[in-house]
Amino acid sequence: MKLAVILFVLMYVLIIFLPKYRMFAALGTAALFVILGILPVQAVPGAVNWNALMMMCGTMIIVYFFIDSGMPAKIADLLLEKSGNVRTVTIYMSLFAGLISAFIDNVATVLIVAPVAIAVCKELKISPVPMVLSIAVSSNLQGAATLVGDTTSIMLGAYADMDFLDFFWMNGRPGIFFAVELGALLTVPVMFVLFRNDTEKISHRGESKVKTKLPTIMLLLMITLLICASFIPNKPDTTNGLICMTLAVLMVAADAVKDRELGDIRNSLNAVDYQTLLLLFGLFLVIEGVTQAGVIDLLADLIASVGGSSKFILYTVIVWGSVLISAFIDNIPYVATMLPVLSGIAAKTGINPCLLYFGLLTGATLGGNITPIGASANITGVGILRKEGYEVSFGQFARIGIPFTFVAVMGGYLLIWFLWS
Repeated sequence: MKLAVILFVLMYVLIIFLPKYRMFAALGTAALFVILGILPVQAVPGAVNWNALMMMCGTMIIVYFFIDSGMPAKIADLLLEKSGNVRTVTIYMSLFAGLISAFIDNVATVLIVAPVAIAVCKELKISPVPMVLSIAVSSNLQGAATLVGDTTSIMLGAYADMDFLDFFWMNGRPGIFFAVELGALLTVPVMFVLFRNDTEKISHRGESKVKTKLPTIMLLLMITLLICASFIPNKPDTTNGLICMTLAVLMVAADAVKDRELGDIRNSLNAVDYQTLLLLFGLFLVIEGVTQAGVIDLLADLIASVGGSSKFILYTVIVWGSVLISAFIDNIPYVATMLPVLSGIAAKTGINPCLLYFGLLTGATLGGNITPIGASANITGVGILRKEGYEVSFGQFARIGIPFTFVAVMGGYLLIWFLWS
């Protein structure tokens, strides 16, 4: 067990301090686990969550075509036409970013919406920093609302055997979707206060055009099929992944037939985040290795001892501890590690595991909004602003990120406790 712990801790240190090489840290540690016999070779195929990897890969490809079709930009134009001033458009654009990030990747959402916000700000000759940061944190906030909205959601769904509808209604109770949406609604008054002085008038004529509606149809079909699959009993573990991958292949094939060129195929394949997929592949192996070595059970005992006999204290530690941790490290390896730990805690204490799972996702997903480096969406937003000549300080980000995080987490924290305790 000691060797497994040392390698596991070393991997985490490398992931935290050398984020550009986190994929290699995870894959290298996984390889050492297999070579040293911590994880038997025959256990490797079963340790990997193929359903989660296929869901992510298929969704990324469909989202590429959806963005390329121009549909998101067209919707953004329609929102701008309905906006009277800068404060209104900031709120509309932030809520729009949150809505679409519930179904597509958070980084992709920022890449779709932020350029529109910057164009508006250039027209009005004002700084785009507050608007773009608001879009980024709103995008990150709602990623946990659905099964396909964020990597952490896909991981939870695959680990806890949750389907698309389980995020809305599970075991006779409202799911995490409502906790996330409550948090999103609570950020609206925050935005009214933060942007109370942004009363510049906006006049906008939409110029974006939709090249094709097929990607939008495919995205809606994917969501529909995932919902339908929720009603199929005893289905194969890879059902959701196969749905996403099949539709992705059909989308690529349809585009190739329509345009008769390979450019979009290459671009769609390049749009897949292979580093994240390989990072998860390595993490699945490492976590299975430390589980077999007894490390996960040890962590579960330690965390359970912190909560003592109080379910509320334990839940509170998991939610707000996740907020603090996710403010500084990537939430993907953290959630991947904590899911089996929480499963162990639930088994030892008799607590409903969904209370702990939803608390983890609430804290880990929304917690990244405290700092500019806590979530990929925030890093992307700050990077876009830097290219435009705007350097974002920690204080500028905290002015928006901290109130967003506090009200959103508090709302989700209380609602999940009320519904699932």
